[in-house]
Amino acid sequence: MKAFLTVIGKDKVGIVAAISDELFKLNVNIVDITQTIMDDFFTMVVMVDLEKSPKSFDEIKKALKERGEAIGVEAKIQREEIFNKMHRI
Repeated sequence: MKAFLTVIGKDKVGIVAAISDELFKLNVNIVDITQTIMDDFFTMVVMVDLEKSPKSFDEIKKALKERGEAIGVEAKIQREEIFNKMHRI
């Protein structure tokens, strides 16, 4: 299953490292990634593949949320099919 991870927060050193480290620990593969700084705010959207992770979607969601909070950013993950339905015109 693929999913979209969004990360938003005040820009600082280590955000990409912390989030990618958590994905590594969860055995979640990064398929595509984009990031930008908007008026001192870091924004990142990551497409991930959850297929090889031994964790459930809810466990992954919780781990990413907690890691985000620990570094002062908001990290949210959505299943690809939900994301696509929400953003279809």
